[in-house]
Amino acid sequence: MHKNRPLLFILSLLVLVALACQAALPVQQALDAITNNQLASAESADPALQSVDSLVNVSNDLVSQQNALISLYEAVSPGVVSIFVASEQGSGQGSGFVVDAQGHIVTNYHVVQGATYIEVSFASGHKTTAEIVGIDTDSDLAVIQVDATNNQLRPLPLGDSDQLQVGQTVIAIGNPFGLSGSMSTGIVSSLRRSLEGLNESPGGQFFSAGDLIQTDAAINPGNSGGPLLNLQGEVIGVNRAIRSFNTGGTGEILNSGIGFAVSSNIVSRVVPALIADGHYSYPYLGLSSVTNLTLAEADQLGLTRTVGVYVNAVIANGPSDRAGLKVGDMILAVDGEELRDFNEMLSYLFTHTEPGVTVKLQVLRGSEQFALDLTLGARP
Repeated sequence: MHKNRPLLFILSLLVLVALACQAALPVQQALDAITNNQLASAESADPALQSVDSLVNVSNDLVSQQNALISLYEAVSPGVVSIFVASEQGSGQGSGFVVDAQGHIVTNYHVVQGATYIEVSFASGHKTTAEIVGIDTDSDLAVIQVDATNNQLRPLPLGDSDQLQVGQTVIAIGNPFGLSGSMSTGIVSSLRRSLEGLNESPGGQFFSAGDLIQTDAAINPGNSGGPLLNLQGEVIGVNRAIRSFNTGGTGEILNSGIGFAVSSNIVSRVVPALIADGHYSYPYLGLSSVTNLTLAEADQLGLTRTVGVYVNAVIANGPSDRAGLKVGDMILAVDGEELRDFNEMLSYLFTHTEPGVTVKLQVLRGSEQFALDLTLGARP
């Protein structure tokens, strides 16, 4: 009996309310009205109930994204290969991708460096041997060739890496730790990075490799040489390296979530030359630069700005020396393209020029700003 009192009280109250208002309000209609009011109040108080429709929409969006990634993988993975290499130093694994119907495959130079035997595995399970066609130690690229039928060769298209934006979704497919056909996703973290190349300069240092894409997509040993793709399934980079760190004491190397890929616009210039001639010539300035100058350092050097390419060394009788550049100069622009640092200059030169081309530099020397023509040489 006690449990029914609230209901009896409500019914009595409804009758009183109906009489006070002099309206014939059926009890069931009144109960429905109260129920609806309670639900409305609950919805206004509970954001979770308010957002049911939006949650359904988000869920549909996620399903669409998931289906798009599944479709992309199904379309692209047949063009991605795993590479096994034997050399006098031992054996190793890497990744690569098909670029044409003649059986040419792009990978990293360091994947096939010193190889005495190369074996390529396709997504179908088909395996065949390969031979090196050409190598590029500057950007760490190589082209190998296999003898395979057309139904095994699924060339992947190259995209335009100049159109990339930070934050854009990218996908890596490769052979990390020997796990062939592995897919990971991430974003473009930054553009126009540079790393030390594998081409040693006459002075004993290594030339810089430029126009690299930084990504947080999971890249691990074995991913080297595999494609970095956009959502259209175009190759916009070749996965090259990761920034890793030692945990200290254990000897364990951990991935920091910072990976680097050679841009597709470098690949599109280098690969045809490797296929045709076995090598590629990069434009050469004959100078070195210091990046990320602090305000204190700039003041000590007598600079009025820190944005630009600060020249801290000029190679005797090199292109920069012959053009009249001097130590202490600040290069502000090349061919009208403003420069923030040396990385941006390398990216421009590597993707828009070649040896023998004359570029126009905007130079700041002390308080004087002037234009200077420089004819590019070829890297030794």
